[in-house]
Amino acid sequence: MGKEKNLYSTIIENLFFMFYSEGKTEFSFGRHEIAEICEILGTSVPKNIGDLLYSFRFRNPLPQKILDTAPEELEWVIFSEGIAKYKFKLTKINRILPNPNLINIKILDATPEIILKHTQNDEQALLAILRYNRLIDIFLGITVYSLQNHLRTTVKQVGQIEIDEVYVGVDKHGRQYIVPVQAKGGKDQLSVVQTSQDIAFCGEKYPELICKSVSAQFINDTEIALFDLIVEDEMIKIVDEKHYKLVGKGDLDSAELLRLKSTY
Repeated sequence: MGKEKNLYSTIIENLFFMFYSEGKTEFSFGRHEIAEICEILGTSVPKNIGDLLYSFRFRNPLPQKILDTAPEELEWVIFSEGIAKYKFKLTKINRILPNPNLINIKILDATPEIILKHTQNDEQALLAILRYNRLIDIFLGITVYSLQNHLRTTVKQVGQIEIDEVYVGVDKHGRQYIVPVQAKGGKDQLSVVQTSQDIAFCGEKYPELICKSVSAQFINDTEIALFDLIVEDEMIKIVDEKHYKLVGKGDLDSAELLRLKSTY
């Protein structure tokens, strides 16, 4: 993994400086230019070019030499411009992290233990927890149904995207919703790129439905942060944020229920 990470960094750094010059705020490139960089470097093209780009869009920081070219309070972000087309663009630094001052809302854990035992990674476990505990319903205040998970599709002017899970929902007035959900575990970070892509997908594929873009993130093994997000001026903005703590029946006794009754 270390060798792969170093190779990815070398490739993306050389790709960046093939186009960058001082004063530029954005520039486009295509996947074919990654192959050209590899030829110049005398290395083989990564088997999964998509993973190389994904790692720097959503998981890992760009190499320090690239970071050093960004003015204060700005950062380079890789946006998709269509199929196999991308662009580097300077944007305001935009980090969405769980608010440490929010209270935890206790929810009795309804996740089957056999599911938790056999989930393969944090993202898979988080999606299962959301589904079995109906946390999306509780958070948004609507009834939702899982339509598809790990959806891969294409969006005009964006290209290929992947959404961890897509729900459809309905509220008490009969209004219908489309809810793309991104599950963040491990080192993955919330991204303006991913959120804007999800919203673009909703507008293109389901223009008659109300879009609610949701991101879920583990705070620790039993606490989950949920965010209702929009994109405004190329930045992620939080519409709502709640933290849920999964507990056993012994952690939610009558005294606790009475306290909640008086609190809300």
